[in-house]
Amino acid sequence: MDNEDRVPCVFCDIIAGKSQAYTVYEDETTICILDIHPYTKGHCLVIPKRHVTWWHELTSEETEHVFSVARTVANRIMKAYSPDFVFLYARGRRIPHTHIFLIPTHKDDVLDRFFHALEKFQESPQEIAQLKDRDQMLETMRLLLKTDYSKD
Repeated sequence: MDNEDRVPCVFCDIIAGKSQAYTVYEDETTICILDIHPYTKGHCLVIPKRHVTWWHELTSEETEHVFSVARTVANRIMKAYSPDFVFLYARGRRIPHTHIFLIPTHKDDVLDRFFHALEKFQESPQEIAQLKDRDQMLETMRLLLKTDYSKD
């Protein structure tokens, strides 16, 4: 699909110089910018310059380069902010242009708590499955029916 046929893309506009961004790395195939809605200081997006919706649609060379840039910038983030680690994930859904999130993460921050919750969820499907057991549902229903929350 040609650029003219495509829905406008904010990342393509940034790459073309039509929109402003805070660039922390750029070469012939990749750009890395600060996220304008950061979770933490140093939250960056690594973006291939070629418009590709999903990271798995990148060429092997593009994939290697994008992830090499991600590693380079993550090391910069580690030196600059000393987080526990730099969280990485690939997106392309909301803004349909592959971008790699790099988010410095510290113990007990929002993302760290999210990861702990996600890990607990992953480790306890039986616990969750038990919640929909008939006896559990009846017990919950009875408790909610007999509990009076009205203020006297």
